[in-house]
Amino acid sequence: MLQTSVAFFIFNRPQLAGRVFAEIAAARPTRLFVVADGPRSEAERTRCEEARRLISEIDWPCEISTNFADTNLGCKRRVSSGLDWVFSQCEEAIILEDDCLPHPTFFRYCAEMLDRYRDDGRVMMISGDNFQFGRQRTRYSYYFSRYSHVWGWASWRRAWRHYDVDIRLWPILRETSWLADVLGDVDAAACWRGAFDRVYGGDVDTWDYQWMLACLTRHGFSILPSVNLISNLGHGPDATHGKGGTSRPTNLPSAGMVFPLQHPPDLIWNREADQFTFEHVLLDRRKRMRLKWRRIRRRLHEVIPVMLSKGRSKLGLEPR
Repeated sequence: MLQTSVAFFIFNRPQLAGRVFAEIAAARPTRLFVVADGPRSEAERTRCEEARRLISEIDWPCEISTNFADTNLGCKRRVSSGLDWVFSQCEEAIILEDDCLPHPTFFRYCAEMLDRYRDDGRVMMISGDNFQFGRQRTRYSYYFSRYSHVWGWASWRRAWRHYDVDIRLWPILRETSWLADVLGDVDAAACWRGAFDRVYGGDVDTWDYQWMLACLTRHGFSILPSVNLISNLGHGPDATHGKGGTSRPTNLPSAGMVFPLQHPPDLIWNREADQFTFEHVLLDRRKRMRLKWRRIRRRLHEVIPVMLSKGRSKLGLEPR
């Protein structure tokens, strides 16, 4: 029996939700929160109801709490309000959406990490995602990142209280060098500045960029596993985001975590891993090429004046 609470977010994909629910059922949590968005049309109502009926299959001792929307709230408001509801009732939780298929070891990994870092304010969340595509970034069981990957994750009420779905602080932060300072990369900062601008302007219906901002404003870290523990099955024609199904981490195979966990002796940011994530996961191929040429031009602007100065000096042409 899993003693840590699990929050399960569902919508209108009963088949995918059923696969994820089967893994939750195998973990047998003693407390389960189920959050569901409402249908966008009458044609969608049947699938929403079918997804909600999954909890009728619970056959283990479990305290069940449900939060089902009567109307469609959308990704931004449904997930954020659902998480507000979850953390109003429990101090910590493991969180899964209906398209994030966890490896069975994901639950034990999250439970142990929640316990170990419960009172460490530097850590904002635990993720089940590893987007390094086989590259070993640590000899330990996990590493520390600035990126808040939420395809299967866990956190605490003490971290979630910093979340603001409307990111009202963003206009003030935007006019400072804060974002580049905390990410340590002007290009990554420019990418995220655009993302936060779109969220603040209401141009994108999402909740997770706001969580990224909340973690960054606390200078907080995410724990990322040394192996990928989640396979995202949700990209495709019926997805809210990622309809094209071309995201590189889509359907990334999962692997098992080895126990007992090997803990890093210090909390040190793995910049190399985050740089790889920025360039190979957050950017598409066209943006990666633009970034490459921008960095070449920037480097040339730095190097050419130095080379010219050295050449003039050798020729005795430097002003006296």
